[in-house]
Amino acid sequence: MVALLLRRALHETQSEADRDDKDAGSLSALFRDHKAAFFTVLGYTAGGSLIFYTFTTYMQKFLVNTVHLPIKTASYVMTGALFLYMCMQPLFGMLSDRIGRRTSMMLFGALGALTTVPILITLQHVSSPWAAFGLIVLALAIVSFYTSISGIVKAEMFPPQVRALGVGLAYAIGNAIFGGSAEYAALGLKSLGHEQLFFWYVTVMMVVAFLVSLRLPRQARYLHHDH
Repeated sequence: MVALLLRRALHETQSEADRDDKDAGSLSALFRDHKAAFFTVLGYTAGGSLIFYTFTTYMQKFLVNTVHLPIKTASYVMTGALFLYMCMQPLFGMLSDRIGRRTSMMLFGALGALTTVPILITLQHVSSPWAAFGLIVLALAIVSFYTSISGIVKAEMFPPQVRALGVGLAYAIGNAIFGGSAEYAALGLKSLGHEQLFFWYVTVMMVVAFLVSLRLPRQARYLHHDH
């Protein structure tokens, strides 16, 4: 109901002319005219999805299997951390409005690359649920630089006639391959006795996200100028 009320008041970015455009929803037009935008979105979605699933869905298993917290305690830790994470989103979105989408994405990639390994290695050796909680909240604060603006920063990369296709396809590929496989990769490497390789895998993808973020324009090319 809230979404319906919001939608009734929102400006429609797509016009009838956009829908009738010969390039509307065209894969050939997407890769002909917007290939760079597509691979930029794919690049930071890959890193963003991987680190998001690492510190959300996989983290409860990590707290039980590696940190050896009781299942109920791990559930309490993650419930509290995820609640704070939810509350962070509008705050980091407001920060992005002040410092710019490109800066937020660069901070996400850089901080993620610098802190993922230290945070996860420290988590391996904590015994206090409160220490685990603090480290996870810190990691989720870094992830918030991305998740608070991921929808808008992707939409700003494409014109109306290929926006849904460009955002949807790039997100689906990056999220499915890297986000969807996060737990499988983490648990697989742990079973082989190389759990820390997963930490470095996430770090490498954060470096990729940072490098891709350098391609983001300082001023959005689309969306705010569509009408």
